Amino acid sequence: MVRASDGVGTADLLDEPLTKHLAPGTARALAALGPVTVGDLLRFYPRRYVDPGVVTPLADLKEGDRVMVVGEVKRASMRRTAAQGKTLFEVVIADAHDEMRMVFFANSSRALGYHHKVLQRGCRAWFSGVVHARRGAMELRHPKFEEMGDRDLDPRDTWPKPVYPASAAIDSGAVGKAVATVLGPLHPGEVDDPLPDDVRTARGLIPLVQALRQVHEPHCEADWRTARARLRFEEAFVLQAELVRRRAQAADHVATARPARAGGLLDAFDARLPFTLTDGQRQVGAELAHELGLATPMQRLLQGEVGSGKTVVALRAMLQVVDAGGQAALLAPTEVLAAQHLATLRTMLGDLAQAGELGAAEHATSVTLLTGSLSAAARRQVLADAAGGAAGIVVGTHALLGDQVQFADLGLVVVDEQHRFGVEQRDALRTKAATVPHTLVMTATPIPRTVAMTVFGDLETSTLREVPAGRSAVVTHAVHAERPAWMARTWQRVAEAARTGGRAYVVAPRIDATDEPEDLVAIDEETAETRPPLCSVLDVAAQLADEPALDGVGIGVLHGRITGEAKERAFADFASGRVPVLVATTVVEVGVDVPEATVMVVLDADRFGISQLHQLRGRVGRGTTPGLCLLVSPVLDDTPVVVDANLDTTDPERTVSPIPAVARLRALERTTDGFELARLDLEQRREGDVLGAAQSGTANSLRLLRVTRDEAVIIAARTQAQRILAADPALCAHPALAKAIADRLAQADDEFLDRA
Repeated sequence: MVRASDGVGTADLLDEPLTKHLAPGTARALAALGPVTVGDLLRFYPRRYVDPGVVTPLADLKEGDRVMVVGEVKRASMRRTAAQGKTLFEVVIADAHDEMRMVFFANSSRALGYHHKVLQRGCRAWFSGVVHARRGAMELRHPKFEEMGDRDLDPRDTWPKPVYPASAAIDSGAVGKAVATVLGPLHPGEVDDPLPDDVRTARGLIPLVQALRQVHEPHCEADWRTARARLRFEEAFVLQAELVRRRAQAADHVATARPARAGGLLDAFDARLPFTLTDGQRQVGAELAHELGLATPMQRLLQGEVGSGKTVVALRAMLQVVDAGGQAALLAPTEVLAAQHLATLRTMLGDLAQAGELGAAEHATSVTLLTGSLSAAARRQVLADAAGGAAGIVVGTHALLGDQVQFADLGLVVVDEQHRFGVEQRDALRTKAATVPHTLVMTATPIPRTVAMTVFGDLETSTLREVPAGRSAVVTHAVHAERPAWMARTWQRVAEAARTGGRAYVVAPRIDATDEPEDLVAIDEETAETRPPLCSVLDVAAQLADEPALDGVGIGVLHGRITGEAKERAFADFASGRVPVLVATTVVEVGVDVPEATVMVVLDADRFGISQLHQLRGRVGRGTTPGLCLLVSPVLDDTPVVVDANLDTTDPERTVSPIPAVARLRALERTTDGFELARLDLEQRREGDVLGAAQSGTANSLRLLRVTRDEAVIIAARTQAQRILAADPALCAHPALAKAIADRLAQADDEFLDRA
């Protein structure tokens, strides 16, 4: 039993290991699910609730009602059905006046062993489920049940039944009993509440202990809904309090102001731009220019639709910093993307990027590249240029983070595809500046973590939704991989593009047949047993070499195992058209810009997430010729799948089911709106990645809060947190809130929080 006596304080009590209160086997099984302390278990909320229904006499049953009935087993039999090959366990119960049938199905008799053991003739039990009519009689199918013996129906039998996350080692019922063990002795006032009294009163929220009781032991639906509302707001409030605190700390840092300079490099670049900036690009550019001119470090997220022109916005910010005497570093996640950025920047700048060379423009700077595959001599030269200030812009991969890399005056850090980097990596680059540098993190179509950060407001956010004039549309179709005619037409479209001056990507989820692909969407066991093996780059390249439609067409390969030099050669051959078909892994997912590319074929597309597929689709249609994206999958059928465009609901307890594979592909066929697709992706992946849980391996601190659904709650919590922190920045008067922040956010969520 849990005791808050003998000098044991509440904080100590909640921090006590479950091994002090539960049997060793139970504690071990719970630890595998996450809870290791009393506090962990109290915060291990039910996934859902089963309403037993209204206790109803058998004579009063109506089809479709959810009911609870009480009766004595009169007959029980188990047999194998001939039609479906299932095991059927049939139980007939009776009350004082009528009889009713209970039906249980399973694939084998073993699965119904417990039912057969308990529900024998003479057993008295309650059953809960939805009434069905069959041949004029009422029955319950797969009802919940519990043996009663001689006792009367207890009021607790009619309470909503919590259903907990479970495992083979511990089922939901055993989890519930463990929760009851630690919950029982707690009393109001014994647990410190992270919500200040005035905040709780203003929101009409119940105290913490009452909420914990009602979420685990509700007497009615209103109980658990009220409890969840309170606990949901608490999650938002604790997180927002820490974000507000860190934002205030960041505001205290001093950066070197980098104001715009008339007649400098930026003005020269703007004067020769061959296109007109969109309204969004001009507006975001003004925001960045203003913040770069302040002595407070800029911390801004630039998110935008695929092809919305983020690179030119970032380049203009970098040029402003160079004009002010500083340097800019552009951090990219892959060598392919870093090399692409270098080529793009040099192309856009022309002789403005040729400082130190013959023919350089008057205000020119130098743009250089640092990657792990550089030769020793080239690396020494880049390091010298960065440290001496000759390089105004340094583009690089993780190689930029090395101890040997120094800058003369690092003023701006630009992180592309920010979700690919951990906080330690970004901090390693920031520490290379004499003062805290300005920071701009970029992402194409907001992936789930970025959507979450935007809603939580931990970064100032700029958004580009417009696509520059002249950018072509991309049409998307799902293709059934097991229909030969469809696949033949797929390769014909690839050949047509290659022979008319275009380029075509073919993306596969793994490199060879022995490769284990990473970061793919999970599939269930039944699907895994029936689908063919995943496609691989090497096998597909060999297959296409023998494809009649592609006879005489050059086919290249690009993946993470080839050398940096080979990657550059493969990409150069593709970009130039010497090898117009490129079979690759998702190394081409972001940033790769070949305007002639018009066809994207993604094999085993059902195994990729929505945002990843949208990123891949964004590699084509970047020129004046319309693009075509073909999503190939063996799990497609001819049934149209409608994806709900309005995912939000007024019911905060809605259970979100994973989006089926076919529905994901149909959603991509239906829309090219990356922001809508990002919401769909977040609905599927939920918030497991939002706070860095995937990297840390620890539990997600958001148990009830959902960023796509609870924006109003988050905003209200942030307002209250700002008020509390403004009056008490160190939280001296709010120790329970300070402890909640430390307990929940100190480790697993640092990667998320430090994005602020």
